[in-house]
Order: sequence, then C-alpha cells, then structure tokens
Amino acid sequence: MDINYHAHQTPQFRVLSDRQIDKVYLATLECLNRTGVEVRNAEARELLAAAGARVEGTRVHIPPHIIQDAVAANPRSFTLWGRDGKHPMQVVPDRVYFGPGLTNTYFVDPETGERRKVRRGDPGLTALVCDALENIDYVMGLGLISDVTPTLAPVYEYAEMVANTGKPILPWAYSAAHVSDIYRMAVAVSGSEAAFRQRPHFAIFATFQSPLMHTDEDLAKVLWVAERDVPIVYLGGGTAGSTAPVTGAGTLVITLAGALSGLAIIQLKRRGAAVCIGGVPQAMDLRTCRPAYGAPEMSLYSVAMADVCRYLGLPFMGTAGASEAKGLDLQAAIESTIQVVLSGLSGATLVHDVGFLDCADIGSLESLVMNDEIIAMTRRIMRGIEVSDDTLLLDLIDKVGPGGEFMSERHTAKHCRAEIWTPTLMDREPWVNWQAAGAQTMLDRVRAKLRDILAAHQPPPLPDGAAEKIEAILQAAEAREGRGKS
Repeated sequence: MDINYHAHQTPQFRVLSDRQIDKVYLATLECLNRTGVEVRNAEARELLAAAGARVEGTRVHIPPHIIQDAVAANPRSFTLWGRDGKHPMQVVPDRVYFGPGLTNTYFVDPETGERRKVRRGDPGLTALVCDALENIDYVMGLGLISDVTPTLAPVYEYAEMVANTGKPILPWAYSAAHVSDIYRMAVAVSGSEAAFRQRPHFAIFATFQSPLMHTDEDLAKVLWVAERDVPIVYLGGGTAGSTAPVTGAGTLVITLAGALSGLAIIQLKRRGAAVCIGGVPQAMDLRTCRPAYGAPEMSLYSVAMADVCRYLGLPFMGTAGASEAKGLDLQAAIESTIQVVLSGLSGATLVHDVGFLDCADIGSLESLVMNDEIIAMTRRIMRGIEVSDDTLLLDLIDKVGPGGEFMSERHTAKHCRAEIWTPTLMDREPWVNWQAAGAQTMLDRVRAKLRDILAAHQPPPLPDGAAEKIEAILQAAEAREGRGKS
C-alpha cells in the first residue's frame, strides 16, 4: 500500500496565525523585561537575580534569555499516572484530557438537588463519579470544603479523592506545609517515595495572580514540589477589562507573562521540572462586574493560548465544560458544548473546570455526567476521518454496486462500532419508542446515570495500611493548625 494514501488528519481549530503568535510572544518578552513582575518570594527573587534579572525591591525585570531558557528546559512531555496503574496521561501538546475544577463555594446535592455549601464527602463523591465516567481523565475536588479547619480544606479534599478514584489527581493547597501533607499521603498510597517519584499520581495545582503577580505562598508551594519531582500545573489568567486590558491581545500578554515568569522561576529552582502552564483568560461583564465564564471570549482566548503554547512546545491547561447557568438547563448545555468542542479541537493538553455552574461558584455532578457525553462526541470529531485503501473500500463498493446496500455486509458489522459513535445519554429512538420508555428528558437520563454511579460504582481499593496512614496525617495536621484557625 502506498503510504502517501494513508492519511489521518485530526481536525484542529486555531485562532492565531504563526505571525500573530510570534507577535504575542515577543510582546510578552518585552513586557517581562520592561514592566516586570511582582515576585513576593525571596528565594524566587534570588534565583532570578542570579540568572541575570534586575531586581528592584519585589519587582523583577526578567530579560528574554531567562524565559527562552526556561521554555527550552521544560520537558515537552511528561506522564501522570493513576494510582491503579490503569490511567496514565501523557501530558504533551495536542493530547487532550478533561477533568473538573476546584474551590467552588457551593455544591448541588445529588440527592435533594439543593444548592448548599460544600461539605466533607463531596470531593469523595466527585472522585467516585469521575472514576466511573469514561471521558473524565483526571480528578479535581469541584468544591471548597466548608465544615473542616479552613486552612486544611485542600488536605481533606485530597484524602477523599485518592480513596475514591484510581485516576490521576490535581490537588491544590494553601501552603507548602499542606503540600507536604498531600505528598506524604501520596507516598503512603504508592508504598515508598521512590515508587511515587517513578510514577507520580498527582500534580500540584498552583496559581499566579493577575496582573503580573506571584505571591509568596504560591511560589513556596511550587518550589517545594519541584525539589521532589512532583509535576506542576501553574495557572492564572487576566480578566479583560479588569485585571487585564480589555483587548484580547492585551489579555493574552498578561496571562502569558504570568505563566512564563512562573515557569522561569521553577526551572531555575530545578532545571527539567515537569510543568504545564495554564490560563483562564476571560472577559469581564462590566454590567455586573463578574467574569463572563460562559462567554465566547473565554473559549477564544483559551484556544489562542493553546496556539501559543503549541508554538513554544509547552503543555497548556485550559478551561471547558463550565457555565454561568444556575442549574443544568439549556444554557448550561449550550455553553458547555461550545467550550468542550473548541478546547478539544484546540489541542489544549489539560482542560479543567468541567462541572462548574454560576461563574465557578457551584459544583455539579449532574453537569459532570452531561459533559462526559459532550466530551465523547467531541473526541469522535477529534478522531477525524482516516483516508486509506482500507477505508476507501473501492472493492466493496464495486461488489455492492449501484442500487445495493451495505448494511448486511460483514465489513459493516465488523467496523460499525469503531466508525459510528454510539451515545449513552442522547436519545435516538423514534417518538413511539421514546414515549413507551417513559418519555424521559436528557436531564432525566443524566440524573438516572448519576444515581446508578453513586449506588453501584466501586473505585479501586487503597493498598493495605494506606487509609490508616492518611488518617494519621490528617490528625497530625489538625494538631499542628488547630480546628477553626484560618
């Protein structure tokens, strides 16, 4: 077979041309050198100064060579593992993985449907549902636990997640001490520090602030994990019209400058550290002074950031599957679908915030279930159409001939499941069959699937002794910080 005829083109959506990407990148380098960034961590300032940056108090002006060297030092690919060994994720540009987000204040109770504060058990439910959903690739907690010692909320969150999923986890933390707690839990699950380093099953999620700000706490966390070979997601993003210029291009510069300056600090701490930069650039609705989380601009800016990161050879975390709707309604479906399709076709590596409602204030398991179906559809589009002698099928067409049919051919039976996507939630039945089956709406089917998962799904068990070690770490953290302290 002539290999020139074996072409499998993956569909791709781009926003920026190569010339535009180059212009954004060069503008970002100029911004970092001329305007600089606020760096509140003393060790990070020392690292930058030693590399040739100009430090004026806590403002650091970073010359282009430091950024360019950091981009060159960052691995083009690294792997996150599930603790069960069955869910490896190769974090590399153009390989797309979807997962929820974190720190919502409210949660949709899966039994009553009420909007309430996030409480203990909710991150565990989120992890369980993610574990069951085929198209959710990694786990985040979806909400900020309100009924524990406030500073320890992310530590409790990780403890619940790691017990309820075998998939990779992206936890967060308030401080390096909390990262240490999470790390020790992960080591307990892996069996040893060496085993965890060989197959890390979490990457720490940390943020930079816009515009052009790195806090002491955020940098302390990433510097701590960089020394221990824990992969890092470092994410932020300007809001056009408030914490970034109102133009999309200006917002891209603000977001990229924060991400690349953070990358430089991490690479100066440990050259070759595995980092995925990220951004949630979005527009501000100046009528309400709330970020427009479901607006087309967020998808547009996110795809543009993916374009720039592909150009630089860096993995990128974007956002999709979120909505400003207050419940799982038509608005939620429309906004989630547009975001998932565009993020998938953009090639963004990690896509988070699946399951968000009300401008990142409500976590919804129902939305996770609905988005799992949207992601499945999107992935079928992303597979594209294979064009080869094996798929053009001229011999079969000649055999069937004009006026024939292909349904009874063995080739159709053999390949139909791989070629034609089959839904798990979407309804394709004729009206009479749909009515006879109870005339269920999409929301009815989403809720039924969620109930089935919560009632029947069993995550892989923790290794013997791991649960006891995790509980001991939680008790030690409580003794250290004291319940109720903030």
